[in-house]
Amino acid sequence: MIELAESAARAAGKILRERGNFVVQHKGAVDLVTEIDLACENLIRAFFAKETPGIPVLAEEGGGAENATTRWIVDPLDGTTNFVHDFPSYCVSIALQDQGNLQVAAIYDPIQDRCFLAESGKGARVDDRPIQVSNTQTLDQALVASGFAYDRRERPDFYLEYVKAFLVRAQGFRRAGAAAMDMALLASGSLDGYWEFNLSPWDVAAGALIVVEAGGRVTDMDLSSLKIDSPRVLATNARIHDEMASVILPLLGSGS
Repeated sequence: MIELAESAARAAGKILRERGNFVVQHKGAVDLVTEIDLACENLIRAFFAKETPGIPVLAEEGGGAENATTRWIVDPLDGTTNFVHDFPSYCVSIALQDQGNLQVAAIYDPIQDRCFLAESGKGARVDDRPIQVSNTQTLDQALVASGFAYDRRERPDFYLEYVKAFLVRAQGFRRAGAAAMDMALLASGSLDGYWEFNLSPWDVAAGALIVVEAGGRVTDMDLSSLKIDSPRVLATNARIHDEMASVILPLLGSGS
């Protein structure tokens, strides 16, 4: 299954690498979709229909297996806005969930032609190289990241309250705009912590498994188990997890 996930991710990633001409459409004020998103998703759906016909697919553009506990979870192009602007942070994200448990993950980065991979209980790697989370011990030495959901124009103060709280506590803050890539970078030690609201299963499924298999920790922001179907993510190198949660929890409680 890991080989199938990698093959599908790389095949879709080839489309991203070629780019070509595309038309941009708006699903919302700041939510974009292109012909490239659709071409990548169609390719992945056709691939899995042939290779694993008994496993349904849940994907960003076409929906699908919302209630299935065994399914492929696919984001054909995470970071569409970045892709449209040729900003170098976007990827293909694929995960396999079996009876509710994440088993396989592949995140293909077309910018650097590399694939982040994980199997449950078998660790994480980039291509053939094992990876692990950073050894950063405290938040004041940490580089953290986040993202802003599609309602950011309506609720800017809500998201900026959390950013402000980390700006004065962390060593640095980044917002690159592709959740799966943020989690892949966390798994490989380039980031130390990450939080984000209002995500979808395809945004986090692959990244969550890769982070955990690289030695990190992924939970809901209130430290309960991550809910894949309505994720509110806190992911870290495990060492700063509780400290990051201690920043977030009072804001959750205040309803800010």
